[in-house]
Amino acid sequence: MFAVQYHRYGGSEVLCMEEVEEPHAGPGQVRIAVRATGVTPADWYLRSGMLRDIATLDFPHIPGMDAAGVVDEVGEGVTGTAVGDEVFGLVPFVDQGGAAAQYAVLEAWAPKPHSWSFEEAGGAAGNIDTATRVLEALEAAEGMTLLIDGAAGGVGTITAQLAQARGLTVIGTASEANRGFLDQLGVVPVAYGAGLVDRLGPLAPHGVDVVLDAAGKGSLGELVAIAGDPHRVVTIADFDAGRHGVRFSRSPAGESPGWAGLPLAADLADRGRLTVPLHAVFPLKEAARAHDVSATGHARGKIVITVP
Repeated sequence: MFAVQYHRYGGSEVLCMEEVEEPHAGPGQVRIAVRATGVTPADWYLRSGMLRDIATLDFPHIPGMDAAGVVDEVGEGVTGTAVGDEVFGLVPFVDQGGAAAQYAVLEAWAPKPHSWSFEEAGGAAGNIDTATRVLEALEAAEGMTLLIDGAAGGVGTITAQLAQARGLTVIGTASEANRGFLDQLGVVPVAYGAGLVDRLGPLAPHGVDVVLDAAGKGSLGELVAIAGDPHRVVTIADFDAGRHGVRFSRSPAGESPGWAGLPLAADLADRGRLTVPLHAVFPLKEAARAHDVSATGHARGKIVITVP
C-alpha cells in the first residue's frame, strides 16, 4: 500500500510517500480503507523529536492518529461491525500513528454520522477522545461555566460543543478574527492575552468553574488564578503543567476513557448538535503542507488529509 512516512526526526521535509507493507486487524480491531485522516499537534510534535524523551518511535513511522473510512477487515472478537461499514476512529495508541496511509487499523471506532463527510469524520475522533477525557477529568456538569483558552482550534471547537451538550456555558479565548466563528458555535468569545481576568468579569459574573488550556501559550498561571484551584484546570498543550500544579491530559496506553465519547458524539452529530469545523483539507501527497499549517498554531478548526 502507499503511505506517508518518515525515517528520522525533523521538519516537514522528512515526510515522503512510499510503498509499505499493509497492516492487518488484530483481535478487537478493524482495518479500514482510509478516506481521510486528521492532523494534530501530536503528529508534528512526534515528527520533530519534541517528544522523544517520553514517546519512542520505531522508524520508519507513519503519522496520523485518527481516520475515517470503510471497513475491509474485521479482527477476532469484533461484533456489531462488518466489512463495508463506514466508520471513524483511532489507531492503536501504542503505534502513535499509522492513519496517513491507504489502509489503517483502528482500535476504537463508531459508525460515521450520516451528517458528516469523510473529511469531517476523519478529523473528529482524536478531538472527541481528548474533549471527553478533559470534561470527565474536570467533572464538568450542567450549570457550570467552562473557559477554553484556544477555543477556535480543533480540540477547542469539539470540547465547546460537547460541553454545551452537557449543559455548560462556554467562554472561549480567540483572536478578533475568530470572534464571529465562536459566536456561531454558541461560545462566548473573549480576547486572549494578559488581562484576561478583567475581561472575564462582565462575561462570567459568578466566576469560571473549570478551565481547559488548549493553546499552550504560557497562560497557566493566570488560568489557575481565574479558576481559583489548579485542580480545576487541565491542559493538553503546556508541558510546564506540573510547575503550576495543573494536570496534563494525554491519551493513555490501552483503552482511553474518551473512547466512550465516540458513539455519543456520532449521535449528537446526527441530531445536528455537533459539527467538525474544517480549517483546510489537503491531499495525502501534500501532507507536509498540512503539518506546516498545523504547526503555525493558527488553525481555525481541523486540518485534514484525504486519501485517494
